[in-house]
Amino acid sequence: MFNPWHVISCFLFLSFRFSLADNDNLRDYCPAITPTSNNYHHGTIFINGFPCKNPANVTASDFKTSYLKSAGDTYNIIRSSTNIVGAAKFPGLNTLGLGLGRTDMEVDGLVTPHSHPRAAEILFVSKGTVRVGFVDTRNQVFQKVLKEGDVFIIPKGMLHFIFNLGYEFATIFSVLNSQNPGLIDVTGGLFGSGSEVATKMKERGIPIPDYQTSHTTGFSSQHTEL
Repeated sequence: MFNPWHVISCFLFLSFRFSLADNDNLRDYCPAITPTSNNYHHGTIFINGFPCKNPANVTASDFKTSYLKSAGDTYNIIRSSTNIVGAAKFPGLNTLGLGLGRTDMEVDGLVTPHSHPRAAEILFVSKGTVRVGFVDTRNQVFQKVLKEGDVFIIPKGMLHFIFNLGYEFATIFSVLNSQNPGLIDVTGGLFGSGSEVATKMKERGIPIPDYQTSHTTGFSSQHTEL
């Protein structure tokens, strides 16, 4: 027997599914090109995302990538490597609201505090033992020790970090709900060798590493579980 509530339920479910894809800006900003702009009738035009291929030219290769197949270069001061793949590298992701990532970490390796302003992130530990955590807007820290097979969610825009506290190489795969999640690296931005903060600290004789410095932050509370 026909039940109108079944139709309504299906519609709400589909609406929710579609709302999971990108419906926000895919760029940090996108000022309009107005009729009075110099490049209104000519020049390069940037759109919010990427144009679609002609359906006649779409192949199975557009939906396959090998960017996450190999481990990244971890020979650096933080002993880790992160590779994020969006629609620019993986055409099949375009308009789907998805991004992929791989993080490789040596023993004692660290992924410095950073955020993805346009995406939440699901982390899957493929190998090793790591501590993962994020900080919310009330300065509360939520962190957890993850082992092989464990999954952890980082809410959208939250500052988060990863530390390899195990005795072996660690690999983490991630899925982000944006084809262009963005990356704000707090430590690298503030204390990178070319930053104004780092320059002034060096002028005052304050020693800091070439890439970043260790630091402590006061948080109102912590939620730590093993």
